[in-house]
Amino acid sequence: METNTIESLRKITHTLATKNEEISNFICTLKQSLENLEANSNRVQEDLESEFSSLHSILDEMKENMVTRIKQERASRTYELQSQLSSCSKALESSEELLELANQTLCSSETDGFTQVSEGAPSFAVFVTMAPAFRLSLKANASDNMSHLMVDFSQEREMLQALKFLPVPATPEIQVSECQVCDNTVTVVWTLSEPDSKIDHYILEHRRTNHEGPPRIREDYPWMVVEGIKEMEHTLTGLRFDTRFMTFRVKACNKAVAGDFSEPVTLETHAFTFKLDSGSAHQNLKVEDLSVEWDSSGGKIQDIRKDKNRTNSPMHSPARSALMSPKRAPTARPGRDRFTAESYTVLADTVIDAGQQYWEVRFDKESKAFAVGVALRSLGRFDQLGKSSASWCIHLNNWLQQSLTAKHNNKARTLDCPIPNSIGVYVNYDEGTLSFYNAKTKQLMHSFKTKFQQPVIPAFMVWNGSFSVVTGLQVPSVVQSGQRKNSGTSSSNASLT
Repeated sequence: METNTIESLRKITHTLATKNEEISNFICTLKQSLENLEANSNRVQEDLESEFSSLHSILDEMKENMVTRIKQERASRTYELQSQLSSCSKALESSEELLELANQTLCSSETDGFTQVSEGAPSFAVFVTMAPAFRLSLKANASDNMSHLMVDFSQEREMLQALKFLPVPATPEIQVSECQVCDNTVTVVWTLSEPDSKIDHYILEHRRTNHEGPPRIREDYPWMVVEGIKEMEHTLTGLRFDTRFMTFRVKACNKAVAGDFSEPVTLETHAFTFKLDSGSAHQNLKVEDLSVEWDSSGGKIQDIRKDKNRTNSPMHSPARSALMSPKRAPTARPGRDRFTAESYTVLADTVIDAGQQYWEVRFDKESKAFAVGVALRSLGRFDQLGKSSASWCIHLNNWLQQSLTAKHNNKARTLDCPIPNSIGVYVNYDEGTLSFYNAKTKQLMHSFKTKFQQPVIPAFMVWNGSFSVVTGLQVPSVVQSGQRKNSGTSSSNASLT
């Protein structure tokens, strides 16, 4: 009884201690919030004062420019009118003198003889005719109306009176039906509930995940950020899909504040991913991640007798990763023997037992020999690629004379095509198709048509050279399109199968 009481006391004490720790943490959070509130309030107030100061500066500058314009207009018109006034005053003064002289002349006719006056009258008449008054325009050279320089700020006043604090942007919504995943690119499209002219840009975040549905508290990969997006869609290119899904979220930002993130959306990023099975590699192949280099001294590969932790025979499958079948559930198998003798081969760690898969391999074109293809798990440790019924490959030979051939079951066909820097490998397991492409141009190099009776594994061979594999690739749309066109037609290389 006492034991139960002590145990109960321990539990309630632990619970209380946990609660106290939570309260202490919450108090720290509240204190931090108060500090942040003070700092943020000061910041927005300073920003507000800065904005109004800027607005006042603009208004003062506009007022000064407008006042200067009025003064210039007034000065110009004053000069015109004063010049015209001066001309009129002088003309009037001249006319008055002429009138007085004319009156004197006419009056003198009463004292002088008529003949004397009549003789001087014609010349004097001409002189009067030349008076400045007759050449003056009695229309003002400038108007006194200045109404064209008046302003009406009623609309601007209404705009200023309508000024408010910037609202928090609405939360975008990602339109899953309009998003696209193709050719290792993802296009994300989103909308807003209503237009918002104040939005300056959007921020898109994405991260890889192997879990469908809402993000978990702890994820294996961090959020990657894309900023400064001006449109309501964005395309991510050059991606490597080494997880089953990618999660996306987006938020809108105006000049002052960012809104809330949208609800996360998870898109499937199906692609074929694998690693190289270093446990299967020939002793002279140095395997590092997805790269292989020929090493005549044996490289970093441990001696077979000391290799106790060999990688098991590849039992992973891209089809099983999506939906595990009880029939095909992998069972424990012992590690296979390394390739040996002249079979400088290494296999992948993932089998292909369904669907369409694609990967690429970049190789040293100066390698003495190189091959890429697929093989059955039963490929013998002494078997070279293409020399038995358990493997299909393209083989580059630089020994004595350069050649590029397609090989299967110890039969070879010389390929009449340039040797590319990298080769794309396409497998349609269900259709029994194995095709090789120039990885850059996507030009078809060769196709095998067969019926796979067992799962196949990516297989590689190199002698005196090196290569690296690129996985996490989707089947390129141009390859899929080409395969559909060729579906049902016989291959010129079918005799090798």
